[in-house]
Amino acid sequence: MRYVDLRLHLPDRLLHPMQAFIREEDAVRYEEMLTWRVRPDEDVEYALYYVEADMERYQDAVRTIETVVDCRITPIDESSAHVWVCEETRPETRAWRGAFADRQLIVVPPIRFDDAAVMGMTIVGDGEDIHETLESVPPAVDVTVNEIGTYDRRGGTLAGTLTDRQLAAASTALQLGYYEAPRDATLGDVAADLECAESTASVLLRRAERRILSQLLERYGGTHRPNQGVDDRT
Repeated sequence: MRYVDLRLHLPDRLLHPMQAFIREEDAVRYEEMLTWRVRPDEDVEYALYYVEADMERYQDAVRTIETVVDCRITPIDESSAHVWVCEETRPETRAWRGAFADRQLIVVPPIRFDDAAVMGMTIVGDGEDIHETLESVPPAVDVTVNEIGTYDRRGGTLAGTLTDRQLAAASTALQLGYYEAPRDATLGDVAADLECAESTASVLLRRAERRILSQLLERYGGTHRPNQGVDDRT
């Protein structure tokens, strides 16, 4: 079983209005589509998102989208929330999504959106189908393949929650002293060792840290508390 981890940079004309909002404004820092359900017979779809943003501006932007049938936002803290959306499927979405249709592939949640609305996703399935999918993506969509290989994510362990790239980033940062106090290495040092951009190294580490902490707290009974002004830098 093969996988590909890739990034899709959609042209402005294919962007969903919320993706355009993310790209054009400075309100959204990060967004994940955690799960989704498409009803092609009804031309409607449902999705659950995790969002880190200026939530007041985010809510105002959602209200302006005509295709949104229903939206429910549940705050986590002042700058993050879960967002449940029911929406009519847009023609622009069908235009690029068709490359993934009728193939023996599974998209592994979440689908990630950075602050430029670049979409990151991991696809698992038959190697030939993956190849054909990449070949079928419309030319206007810029595709970057981060990794491709045999899928191996061990779900029973903490490390198994990470992709190979996230695990490598966390391991490199630890070995270089990035997590020491004070730090013995900078984010630039980590990026140089990984041979990637600092922004890429930052995203890899944030996602690795969030996945490990989320599973650790869920498994061992920890409780997340919003920041209430306590200095937690030590």
